[in-house]
Order: sequence, then structure tokens, then C-alpha cells
Amino acid sequence: MSDALPLATEKMLSDKRDGIGLMTFNNPERHNAVSMEMWQAAERILADFAADDAVRVVVITGAGGKAFVSGADISKFESERQGADAVATYNVQTAKVYDGLYRFAKPTIAMVRGHCIGGGTALAVCCDLRIANDGASFGIPAAKLGLGYGITGIDRLVHLVGPAFAKEMFFTGRRFSAQEALAMGLVNRVVPTESLEATVMELAATIGANAPLTVKSTKFNINEAVKAAAERDIATSEAMVAACFASEDYIEGRRAFLEKRPPQFKGR
Repeated sequence: MSDALPLATEKMLSDKRDGIGLMTFNNPERHNAVSMEMWQAAERILADFAADDAVRVVVITGAGGKAFVSGADISKFESERQGADAVATYNVQTAKVYDGLYRFAKPTIAMVRGHCIGGGTALAVCCDLRIANDGASFGIPAAKLGLGYGITGIDRLVHLVGPAFAKEMFFTGRRFSAQEALAMGLVNRVVPTESLEATVMELAATIGANAPLTVKSTKFNINEAVKAAAERDIATSEAMVAACFASEDYIEGRRAFLEKRPPQFKGR
């Protein structure tokens, strides 16, 4: 019998559907507030999705219909974040998930239903795309809790919404509506609640049907493009583009176009 920790847990669910990896924060009684155990399970689930070639797109969401993720589970602060050493350990674990998600090689989509607060907003910002229902709300209440917020997370938010909106979010700590989030560029799209899951899964399926090497190289290059020119990995960028043109999928794409049929890409 293996002593390895289970991939998913009662409060972190993992599913795979037709090339889509679905990770669900399942703590609805606390609006999907996240404990250390949940962050650790999230790391394992993302690693599994990354290693599975059949998974082409990852969707992240929260259970219960009222919240995406409402941040850290404050009820766990005394046991998980009391004292400098405990805070440091907690921050290392959350950084593994945030950084791993932000650098994830495959496309990621945050399906936001309801409250998306604190660490939930940080999690959504780390995804490539954010689709929200019309009842969603976003906020970063660090100033109301006396929490420090590192430059890495702030930098990611600034890249999305700009410094003025980032300052307003942090300075006020208030909640922003889905329409406000759309206006500031925090989300890609706002849809009615009853259409949210179908919209996201259709979007994920569309992305998953495209050439994986092209999508992967494009994601890498877009992430490099927001860096300072001196920090960009040009060699890797050029190698990934060259791999697209040398792939079987490039041949398949041309043939499918000429034969007027949908291409069947294999990621090689």
C-alpha cells in the first residue's frame, strides 16, 4: 500500500472530462475558504493535470453556488498561521499553488460564481482567463485584516487592471461587482448564472480542440511579453515556435484546412 497522500480530498475535488481538468474548492459551508490541507491538495491536483497529456485545459471553480474562493480559512489562523514560522510555512505552500498556476503550461480558466475574495481573487488572477456570473463579487480585504501583501501578487493584479484600480482595490478593501470587474479588466466575460458552466466548458472545449503546441507556445510567449525585454527567454520562445512548425499537428492543420474538415490535433 502506498503512503502517498491522496490526490483529491473531501474539500478538494478533481475531475477529468474530455480533455478538461476540473479542480473544485469544496468547502461551501465556509464559502470555500482554504485551509493548509486544501492548498496542499491543490498542488497535487495541478501536478497531476500537468503530467497528463490528455488534459489540455484546466478549469478551477468553487462548490456550492455562493463562492469561488473566499480566501484563507480564518478559523484556521490560530492553528495554521500563529507565529512567524507558521506564517512562513503557510505562505510557502500558497506560493507553490499561485506560482504553479500562473506558470502552468496549459491554459487555465477560473469559473467564478459568487464571492471571490482575498486569496480567491489572487487565485483567479493567476489563471489565464476569468469568466464570472453576473452575481460575482471581487475584493482584497487585506487592509481590513492587517495583512501584508507581497509584490508578486500585486504585480500580477497590476498587469491586469493597472495601478489605479489595483490601488483602489487594496486601499478600500471593498467588494467590486462583476460589472465593475469587467470594466476594469479583471474578468474576461460576465454571463448569467444559469449560463456560466456551459459557457466555460464550451470555451475550454474550443481551446482544447486547437493545436496544443501552438496554444502552449503562445501562452509562454504572452507571459514573456509582459516581462522586461532583458528578462525574456528568447531561446525557449524561438524553440517552441520552431517545434510548432516541425510538428505532425502543423501537417494535420494544413491538410484539414484543404480538405475542409475539423483538424484532429495530437500535440506532437
